[in-house]
Amino acid sequence: MLGHDIGIDLGTATILVFIKGKGIVLKEPSVVAIDKNQNKVLAVGEEARRMVGRTPGNIVAVRPLRDGVISDYEVTEKMIKYFITKASKNSYFKPRVIICVPSGVTEVEEMAVEEAAKNAGAKFVSLIEEPKAAAIGAGSDINKPNGHIVVDVGGGTADIAVLSLGDVVLSDSVKMAGDKFDESIIRYLKKKYNLLVGERTAEAIKVEIGCVYPRAEVETMTIKGRSLLTGLPQSIEIRSDEIMEPLQECAFAIIDALHNVLERTPPELVGDIYQNGICMTGGGALIRGFDELISQKIGIRAYVAEDAVSCVAIGTGKALDYLDKMEASHRGSKRFGNY
Repeated sequence: MLGHDIGIDLGTATILVFIKGKGIVLKEPSVVAIDKNQNKVLAVGEEARRMVGRTPGNIVAVRPLRDGVISDYEVTEKMIKYFITKASKNSYFKPRVIICVPSGVTEVEEMAVEEAAKNAGAKFVSLIEEPKAAAIGAGSDINKPNGHIVVDVGGGTADIAVLSLGDVVLSDSVKMAGDKFDESIIRYLKKKYNLLVGERTAEAIKVEIGCVYPRAEVETMTIKGRSLLTGLPQSIEIRSDEIMEPLQECAFAIIDALHNVLERTPPELVGDIYQNGICMTGGGALIRGFDELISQKIGIRAYVAEDAVSCVAIGTGKALDYLDKMEASHRGSKRFGNY
């Protein structure tokens, strides 16, 4: 069997792997479990995620990607190798790979991602900016001289980009996304209820009752944590309208960044964007009322793309169609250009 062409959405919270001709074949958390005593990787992905907060002292479950970039190079390399091997297990040849990176990464960070992929077994590596992949995956025709804007809210970063004629006109990346939403919930519960909860509980609250815009019906949820007063387990009931406060703090930071990008956008493209709307992708875009809050604060219709979580991976998969041209004319180039 010939080598696969693989697209990887290297997310801070989740990694999605797209194989040309097959679609998305893997979707697992960006978590690696390591035995500190032997410096050995024990598990990757979903299996490692189940160990978070439940491991003995010698085993640590780590997320090697923080704020959209590599924080632990060696562990990231092993994680990429795991996903490449799992995705191309029936292939005898090294795969060609396109990897998504946040729009604000430095050249050094780009090189780290590329080297990690090559050391993990990739024959040829190219990078594509997340908002560009997200726009392609959401179905926007960015090749025309027509302005589009996408807000991709992932786990580590929120990437905002204006696109026209097949490329990014201007962009911004803020380290304010899914992880920060979770951290805000943890801080809020600690401050108001003297209750300490873990990351998984905070994420469950965000997904089940989290909102950033007033809702017609108030939802409630019972959560368990540790009382900071007694040190003992405690259970409380929280409401969706009170969780809106800590979530809005993060949402407004993303809206401020969006506002700044629009201020720098050429007037002709702003007119197009007003007509086309603001496309929202990524898991963070699914927080209830986020599109309504943006529409109200910015004055332009915002909408959540279909299959928002997978948009970046789907866009990366579509970019695989250009790999032959890229390998022939841009050998050694890191960036996926306009083809």
